[in-house]
Amino acid sequence: MSSPVSLDHLADIMALLRDRERGCPWDVEQTFASIAPHTVEEAYEVLSAIDDGDPAAIQDELGDLLLQVVFHARIAEEAGLFALDGVIGAICDKLVRRHPHVFGEQQVKTASDQLVNWENVKEGERAGNGEGKASALDGVAKALPALMRAAKLQKRASRVGFDWTDPKDVFAKIREEIGEIEAEVVADAPAERLEDEIGDVLFAVANLARKLDIDPEVALRRTNDKFERRFHFIEQSLENDGKVIKETSLDEMEALWCLAKQKERAESTK
Repeated sequence: MSSPVSLDHLADIMALLRDRERGCPWDVEQTFASIAPHTVEEAYEVLSAIDDGDPAAIQDELGDLLLQVVFHARIAEEAGLFALDGVIGAICDKLVRRHPHVFGEQQVKTASDQLVNWENVKEGERAGNGEGKASALDGVAKALPALMRAAKLQKRASRVGFDWTDPKDVFAKIREEIGEIEAEVVADAPAERLEDEIGDVLFAVANLARKLDIDPEVALRRTNDKFERRFHFIEQSLENDGKVIKETSLDEMEALWCLAKQKERAESTK
């Protein structure tokens, strides 16, 4: 007999897992903080499944992510803070409030117009919550991946005019930042100075990506996948030749790297 399919059923399972007498010892001892890393991990598992184009995996990973929401809500309910119904009610209210063109009389013609309207509503919400004078950078979560957060901060600053008008202008900034880190390396600067300058370079590159309408987080993730794919080609090629990678010269590995690139280009043109 199949289990009933409903959010309430999932919440009941979570409640049992958290039961002090009958539940799972691991689930019982968890807190907001202890499961937070798992929540982030599950979100990235969803992203990975989407990148792989695997519907079955997407469904499975979305279930894991939904469990995280229910898990947090259960911990909150036990502490008398809020419950799952409150979580669902809050997001329903927010969606209606932030889509006045759907649930109200406001007119929005394009997706870009809606993004502007969404931000205006959010600013009004922050002011209504008594958060004081709002900053253009408010609402960009500190826990975001660094490249993603950099792009979001820059986008927020751009809305109030703090931005270059032409993407080409960013190249000069990137060259300037690279020159500064080169100078620090030559001067044998301490690690904290090098870290600071590397951060400036990455921030400038993220800015260029934003100006070109490229998500820097997605771009780097794809490059990571590309590096992994080509490195695996090197390992497999050497193994096929009966060679050990640690005993292989850099020149030979570089030649195999170039061969991997050539194969990729040839396959992309088929």
